[in-house]
Amino acid sequence: MLDQPAARMPRKRDSAKPKGRQLDESAHREVHDLLGDRPRRRDLLIEHLHLIQDQFGCLQAKHIRALAEEMRLSQVEIYEVASFYDHFDVVKEGEPTPAPLTIRVCDSVTCMCMGAEDVIAGLEAEVDPAKVRVMRAPCMGGCDVAPAARIGDREVGHASAAGLIKMAEAGETGVLKPDYEGLAAYRAKGGYGIWEQVRTGALAADTVLEKLTDASLRGLGGAGFPAGKKWGFVRGYPGPRLMTINGDEGEPGTFKDRYYLERNPHPMFEGALIGAHVVEAERIYLYMRDEYPAVLEILRTEIAALEAAGLVAPGFIELRRGAGAYICGEESAMIESIEGKRGLPRHRPPYIAEVGVFGRPTLNNNVETLYWVPKILEHGAEWFRAQGKPDHPGMRSWSVSGRVKDPGVKVAPAGVTIRELIEDHCGGMADGHSFKAYLPGGASGGILPASLDDVPLDFGGKLAELGSFVGSHAIVVFSDADNIKDVALNLVDFFTHESCGQCTPCRGGTEKMGKLLRTEGKLDEATIRDLEQVMRDASICGLGQAAPNPVNHLLQYFRGDL
Repeated sequence: MLDQPAARMPRKRDSAKPKGRQLDESAHREVHDLLGDRPRRRDLLIEHLHLIQDQFGCLQAKHIRALAEEMRLSQVEIYEVASFYDHFDVVKEGEPTPAPLTIRVCDSVTCMCMGAEDVIAGLEAEVDPAKVRVMRAPCMGGCDVAPAARIGDREVGHASAAGLIKMAEAGETGVLKPDYEGLAAYRAKGGYGIWEQVRTGALAADTVLEKLTDASLRGLGGAGFPAGKKWGFVRGYPGPRLMTINGDEGEPGTFKDRYYLERNPHPMFEGALIGAHVVEAERIYLYMRDEYPAVLEILRTEIAALEAAGLVAPGFIELRRGAGAYICGEESAMIESIEGKRGLPRHRPPYIAEVGVFGRPTLNNNVETLYWVPKILEHGAEWFRAQGKPDHPGMRSWSVSGRVKDPGVKVAPAGVTIRELIEDHCGGMADGHSFKAYLPGGASGGILPASLDDVPLDFGGKLAELGSFVGSHAIVVFSDADNIKDVALNLVDFFTHESCGQCTPCRGGTEKMGKLLRTEGKLDEATIRDLEQVMRDASICGLGQAAPNPVNHLLQYFRGDL
């Protein structure tokens, strides 16, 4: 009888060491030196993860363990945050690290129409995956120069596979900061004069609120809540208070904040200082999306310039960098991210005006909203109101992309129609294209046919009656070259990818909606409509509630494309 092999005894854990992953001393030194004298506060977790990702190209398990040691957090706390955000590459033991260069190609709706799939296919066929990682990316805010891409930290418009490969070979991958108007130039033209009046009391806080209310300035990030009323609400809650600026414009088709910040960020900063003074905020947190590396460089430079000039105290404006999560454009999810957590929307009430960052009353405004504040206070409420159409006060910045001759940010009246935007501001349709449909408010606002080209574009009104909304003022124009079912699928896939996963109606609903639309043969419209209603009624935040809008309009107006 053959001898049986001896049973392998389990290796006994060294009782002198803690359970779990052991601390790599070399990795610990690397993380410790990288953090330097930066505070190890819990709310800075995402900032510290960015430092590690930027330095080492990914987040290896040994560095996560070291960061946990430095911040006195559990590894699972760090892992659950890092794995939530698309721009963090979490690498476990034994897994390969990413290629040294990443090329992201936007495959959102405008870029899809403008040839993104050809760019992706061309790259995948030519590059060495060991040297270059090719990734699909949701909207990168380059809709006016679609197809958009990012090679390393350089944003590229009108991208082609050949051009990106050439840039990779030449090492053209660093941030390319555009020429812009800095602090000195802005002050030379009278900039911060209104802020000085507010700071000294020459322009009283109550007067500021009155002027903003009379001007009918609304929040221009999507919700459209009256700005003066919001400031008054926050001011009414007991302090201490804080302020946030939402620069996470991830709605497909939206790029107006990028446009202004790449040219002159200081009207926004001046508006923010005025807002912070009025509500007596102790600090401003500026949350900017990671998809805008050039904007981030500009903001770092100009915040330092404001501090050096004595216009703000050091640290009063704190820049926080997003990490690739559309959901963080929702204000409560953004606040969770600022606090160093996963960007999960909060249940409401309470609203952030009462319980916001770190539990304090918080004023939150979009970049463009703040951009108009000093202009309104300088020129008067009636000046701003008069820029709009009758019954639609004010002017707006419209991000227009798609099948038009001249896409870009167009300053036009509130209440403008799509036909007026196309003909009067964009030079008409692109050659060889006939107007077929449009998104009046990005992915969330639904898809309307060309026959509804006379609807005033503004919050509420006729647009709301059509089951649509203007949202962040992102206009995407489609032509007879585009299949609207393909457009709707692209938008639903976007929502599926960007759902935070917190609630089942959104998490499961967006995925199921995509599967139903891809069904061969006749669509199960009864199930689609039932699912649509459940998502609208039961989703926690606007993502799940608005995700069915493109499908609703596809079935209502574009049955020929089914």
